[in-house]
Amino acid sequence: MITPLHEGLVGITTLDPELTARMLRELFALPIPDESKGAQVSCDLSECVPAVYRADAALLYSDDAKSKLGVIAEVQLEQDKTKRLSWLAYIANLRARDNCPVCLVVICPKRSTAEWASLPIETGHPGLTLTPLVIGPDNTPVITDVAEAVGNIGLAAISAITQSSHPQIATILATLTKALDSLDPQVARRYAEYVTVALKGNAHKEMERLMATETYLYQGEYAQSLLAKGRVEGDIESLLMVLETRGMTLSDGDRERITTCGDIARLQLWLKRAVLVSTVEEVFA
Repeated sequence: MITPLHEGLVGITTLDPELTARMLRELFALPIPDESKGAQVSCDLSECVPAVYRADAALLYSDDAKSKLGVIAEVQLEQDKTKRLSWLAYIANLRARDNCPVCLVVICPKRSTAEWASLPIETGHPGLTLTPLVIGPDNTPVITDVAEAVGNIGLAAISAITQSSHPQIATILATLTKALDSLDPQVARRYAEYVTVALKGNAHKEMERLMATETYLYQGEYAQSLLAKGRVEGDIESLLMVLETRGMTLSDGDRERITTCGDIARLQLWLKRAVLVSTVEEVFA
C-alpha cells in the first residue's frame, strides 16, 4: 500500500539525482564520478511479456567518458518475500535496457526491515548472490551540524526520517531546515514537503512547527502552499455542507468532481451558486 512515508522517501531520492549521488557515494562508495550527470529514468522494468516489474525509482548516472551506472531505488516499509524474488529482475532488466552496470538500493526506515532486506539473496546459480545495499537507521548518521547537512542534503533528508525516533530529533530537523536554505527555494520547499509528509507523531509536529516559523524564504512558500491547500479543503467542506443542507443529492461523479477540484476561484463560484440554485446541474453550469 502506498503511504505518505513511502512517497516521501521516493520523492527525496528522485528530486535531485546529483544530490542523491552524494549520499550513495558516502554510504556505499558507489563509483559515481563527481562530474557525472544524473537523471530519473522510467521505473517500468517490464519485459515484453505479461509479467510487470515496476521499481519505486530508477536513476541513471553518466559522465563525459560515456560510462554509466544505473541505480534501482526501492522503499521497503515492511518485509515482503515477493520483493526478494523481483529485485534481481529489476537489476537485470535495467541493465539490459540501458546497457550499463546496475545496483540496488533499498531504503528501510525500520531497523527490523533493514536487517531483513540486507540478507543475501541466493539465485541458485553458483557465485551469483545478490546482497542489496540498504539504507536504514543503523547506517544513516545523526546529522546535527549544518555544514555537514549542506554538504549532503540527500543524506540529511533521509536520515531525518530514519532517525525520527532519536532523542535529538528536534535538533536533527532544525539542522535540516537551516541547511535547506542553501538550495534553490523551490527545491528546498519540495525536500521539506517530502520530509514532512514522511514523518509521524512528534517528529511530524516538530517539522510542521519549524516550517511555520517562516525563518527562510522557502518556508514562506511552503506556508503559502499549506494555506492554499487549507482554503481549498475548507471550500470543499462548505460546498458539500450547503448542498446537503439544501437537500441536493450528489452522484458519485458530482462528489468526485467537487472533492478533486483544486481551483479556489471555481469552488467559491460553485459555493455561491449552491446558495441560490435548486439543482446540482445548475451549480456546475
